[in-house]
Amino acid sequence: MEKNNYNGALQQPIGSGFNADSTSGEVIKGANLHGKIAIVTGGNTGIGLETVKALSKAGATVIVPARDVEKAKQNLKDIANVEIEELDLIKPASIDAFAQKFIASGRALHLLINNAGIMFVPLRRDADGNESQLATNYLAVFRLTAGLWDALTKADNARVINVSSLAHHYSQFNFDDPNYKHREYDTLQAYGQSKTALNLFSLELNERARGTGVKVYSLHPGAIWGTELTREAPKAILQQFGFVDENGDVVQAVVEAMKSVPQGAATTIWAATTPQLEDLGGVYLEDVEVASINTDPAEFSGVKAYSFDKASASKLWLLSEELTGIKFNGL
Repeated sequence: MEKNNYNGALQQPIGSGFNADSTSGEVIKGANLHGKIAIVTGGNTGIGLETVKALSKAGATVIVPARDVEKAKQNLKDIANVEIEELDLIKPASIDAFAQKFIASGRALHLLINNAGIMFVPLRRDADGNESQLATNYLAVFRLTAGLWDALTKADNARVINVSSLAHHYSQFNFDDPNYKHREYDTLQAYGQSKTALNLFSLELNERARGTGVKVYSLHPGAIWGTELTREAPKAILQQFGFVDENGDVVQAVVEAMKSVPQGAATTIWAATTPQLEDLGGVYLEDVEVASINTDPAEFSGVKAYSFDKASASKLWLLSEELTGIKFNGL
């Protein structure tokens, strides 16, 4: 019987043969995705765009939902097998419309890659009063995955890949005040909470999906410069991370030590295609490998054990249903 990853039972490196320097092209080499359909949110910029390129090159049909359709068309114009649809993750009605259109097509969905996200933003709320990073980075993922669930279960061994972050170290999930209605807002803490939520969701969904053929993974892509995540970042935060100096100029030595975009997409591509993970659903990945559990508070690496807490995962699932008004069909 396949084991689950509650309490991190499966959370240890498996010897993937790749490492932090591996690129998406190296990881996907030899993969044949002809006849497969993938959806990649945030697929028109950054590591999402690189993910789309790799999947398309391997033969997959890739659907890229985008808030700015014209920008997406421009960025994706030279890539084969791509379909572009409208989707705004901060608007529940937009998520529902996108999902319903795909379901109505009657197609199976083999890969759902929840890559889009926001970071370094000031306190904002969606129409339901949810803090914007929680709403965009997590609740939208819950809603979209639920809306596409019938298409995922129709596919043969579908995978859901949730792009989390090492920044989940910044915060456990705060069940007492997840939307910052009674505590001071901290944008990095809010981002971390949203990514911890993704980890817990991946854990719980994988377990609830047992018997459907769907496997679920969360991952840290690595620190990458040149994506749109920093577009709203205050200079003080960029200085805090060492990305820019006191004049606001990029510190090249720091940027050059970070991953390239093809390296940043490698773990996502591995999660989507490798047979090595067929019996390891619910795990958290980094550097094209199953991550180790972090046991040293002084170390900023690996995955925190609270990402695999069974009680928290179950509690978050119920809260997510409450906040979104959405339930998974059959789960």
